[in-house]
Amino acid sequence: MGDLPLVIEGEGRQRILAAAEKLFSDKAFDAVSMNAIALQAGISKANIYHYFPNKDALYLAVLRAASQSLRALLNDAVDAHGAVVDVLRHFARCHLQALLDRPEWVRLVWREILEKGASRAQEFAEQGFADVFSALVAVLEAGQSRGELRVDFDPALVATLLLGANVFFFQSRDILRHYPHVTFADDPAGYDAGIVEILLRGLIPASSVDTTSTR
Repeated sequence: MGDLPLVIEGEGRQRILAAAEKLFSDKAFDAVSMNAIALQAGISKANIYHYFPNKDALYLAVLRAASQSLRALLNDAVDAHGAVVDVLRHFARCHLQALLDRPEWVRLVWREILEKGASRAQEFAEQGFADVFSALVAVLEAGQSRGELRVDFDPALVATLLLGANVFFFQSRDILRHYPHVTFADDPAGYDAGIVEILLRGLIPASSVDTTSTR
């Protein structure tokens, strides 16, 4: 086999990131070699080191790229809408579709968290996922300060519920299809619309008396 050709600067980096993302999501970090990444990308191993000094740096770059893509979705939602409720509807729908379109993102995150635990979780947060979460919390806080949302809820809790609902749908959709009463397994946009409306409106009718126990 002859030497693999060098590729255009920007194209080469993107091919390396795409190959690394796929392999890291399919296998554990330790099981992926730089040789395998080079083969998957169709470039020389030396070309990888032109962009990334080692495998760890490449792995962190994959994480940053994923988090930047999610942050871009939220930025687009904010730019497209004035009302916070519309931003939430837009972002929730696009976030879930991004997970469905790029399942390697979710597999990569959960594989590493489950296998490496707290050390990897901190790494994920530091590579930009915490920034995406904080930006979503800031959107909710803005809605509270402008009177568009109630002030008596924790924005971080709502952000967790929204993102968690999408991750659960991604992970459980094949099972949900076989549950009785589930009609939304093949309608991700409808699922997210329903989730956001429940978060916005709550479950208790407005006319109901608050029966929460204080004991």
